[in-house]
Amino acid sequence: MDAFVSLPRTIYKDYEQYVPDLDSDIRDFFNPKKNRDLPFAEVQPFIAQKDNVTVGRIVGIISKKSNETWKKQIVRFTYIEFIDDIEVSRALLSTVADWGKSFGMNEIQGPMGITDFDKEGMLIEDFELKGCFMEFWNPPYYREHMEQLGFVKSADWLQIRFEVPQQIPARFQRVADYSRQEFGVHIVRKKKKDLYGEYGQRIFKLLNDSYAPLYGFAPFSEEQADDVLKKFLPLISIDMQAIAEDNKGELVGIAVTCRDFSDGLAKTKGKLLPFGWFHLLKALMFGKQDKAQLMIIGIRPDMQGMGVNATMFAHLIPVFNKLGIKWCETNPQLDTNIRELSQWKPLNPKTVKRRRCWKKDI
Repeated sequence: MDAFVSLPRTIYKDYEQYVPDLDSDIRDFFNPKKNRDLPFAEVQPFIAQKDNVTVGRIVGIISKKSNETWKKQIVRFTYIEFIDDIEVSRALLSTVADWGKSFGMNEIQGPMGITDFDKEGMLIEDFELKGCFMEFWNPPYYREHMEQLGFVKSADWLQIRFEVPQQIPARFQRVADYSRQEFGVHIVRKKKKDLYGEYGQRIFKLLNDSYAPLYGFAPFSEEQADDVLKKFLPLISIDMQAIAEDNKGELVGIAVTCRDFSDGLAKTKGKLLPFGWFHLLKALMFGKQDKAQLMIIGIRPDMQGMGVNATMFAHLIPVFNKLGIKWCETNPQLDTNIRELSQWKPLNPKTVKRRRCWKKDI
C-alpha cells in the first residue's frame, strides 16, 4: 500500500497541472471504518512492478448496487496510473479484467469509482489545463495506451467554464421571476449544522431522484449520505451554497459550490505532515483563489425545466462577485445531457477537459 499511495509522486513529478490526492484519503478509501461505500462493492488494489520498481497501479471495483440497478456484469477500474510503457498498462488492465471474470463479470469499464461522488473519467483533451481536487488529471499517453489496448468509448464527460458576470443575465432573472411567481421557488438560508441529519438526508433523496437516469448511477444509502456530508461540509462555505424550496417548503434544488483550493492541495504533495496541513488550511480559510468549483447541482425531476437552476444562480452570481470570484468551472457533466449543458448558455460558456469512461468486453 505504501508503494500504491506514493507512485503518483514519481509519475507526475514533472507535470505542474497535476493536483494530488491526500495520501490519507487514498488509504481511507480501502478502510471499512472510513469508507461506508465498501459494503456495496468488491474492491481490490494492485501494483505493477518492473525490475523491482513500482511502475503502475490500479483498483478493481465491482459495484454491486450499480450492476443490480443497470442489470449489468461490469468490473470497474479506477486510480489507474502507469509509466509510458504499454506492457505496464496492459498488465494492469488485464489483471483487473481477469479478477472481474472470476466474479462472473463480462465487461471492464473505467475509470469509475464505487459511487458518483468518486472521481470518474480519463482526461483525453486539454491536458495543458490545471487539474482540480475533484477530478482526475493524466498525461496524453494514457489515451494512446487505452486505444492501443482495444478500449472504446463508453461515455464522455465535459466541464463548463464561464466568467462570472457583473450583473445577473436578463434571461436568468426572467426565468427566476417566473419560477418564484408560479411555484414559489425561493432560496433558503441554512447553517452547516442544519445540513447534517434529516435535512441532509432530504438533499440526498433529491440527488438520488435527479441523478437516477445518469450513466452508471446507483442511489446513496443513508449511511453513505452521512459519510459524504461529514467529508465535504467542512470544506465549503455556507455562503457559496444555494438551497431552493417551493411554496410548500419542499426541497426542489441544490447547488453546492466552493472556492477552488487546488493550489493549496498541490503544495501539500499529498502529505499533511509536517507542513502540508498549513498549505491546505491556508487555501481553505484564507485563499484568494478567484475560481469557484461547482461541485453538485441537483434539481427535483418534476421541477426540472421550471427555473430552479436560474433561481439558484441568480442568487449565487452576486455572492461570487462579492467574494471576488471571477470564473467558475463545473464538475464533469455527461456530453449527452443536453438539458444540463444548455442551461449555461446565458453565461457564454466554454466546454473544456473532455474525459472518457472506456470499456471493453472480457
